[in-house]
Amino acid sequence: MNEVEATLRFLFDQFEKNTYYDEHPEAKAYRLEHSFRVAKIGRTIAESEGFHVEGMVIACLLHDVSYGEGLNGEEAWLNHGRRAAEIARPLLETLDLPSHVVKDILYGIAMHVDDEAGFPGTRTPFAETVGAADNIDRFDVYRLCETLQNARFNELPLGKKQAYCEKRLLRLPQLMEMDMGTATGNQLWKERLSFQIEYFQRLSAQLAASSWS
Repeated sequence: MNEVEATLRFLFDQFEKNTYYDEHPEAKAYRLEHSFRVAKIGRTIAESEGFHVEGMVIACLLHDVSYGEGLNGEEAWLNHGRRAAEIARPLLETLDLPSHVVKDILYGIAMHVDDEAGFPGTRTPFAETVGAADNIDRFDVYRLCETLQNARFNELPLGKKQAYCEKRLLRLPQLMEMDMGTATGNQLWKERLSFQIEYFQRLSAQLAASSWS
């Protein structure tokens, strides 16, 4: 069994043994799907930047493993990267990976939420890429669909739909300046934001044509 397969078994086991996901199967499905997408984004960046590819895939697969415990409140959410690193550490110590890669994986997982690992380490481009891949997926097409659904956008009156679009169009260009740690990460990040900006520009124009005035 290679190291990624061992990681997948560990991830599935963690999700299966936690009762939170028994009560919230839709959350389990989303978290696994998100983790797989993040791992594939991380792999793309690692291959382009010359990072340890297997290590990056493993880091991204495990970055949200703590979600299976359930996150109650903002403090728990802010801490879920550090908690995920704690959960992942025993597995990582058994894998056939270079020690510096294990350190990067743990640091990247721990800091991916709020840039605070909670233990000494180095903020390497590898470590930064864990959070970058997470953010890139969070601003991709699926999350756009989910965000509109959660806002019950289709139920809003026309004026509130227009205000929603205006708010997004003010915020998205500001996010362009966020640094994803690598040239490849920055390129992928800007591609996702550019798509969202175009989407909301076109949606805003269509909404403007939706009244006879």
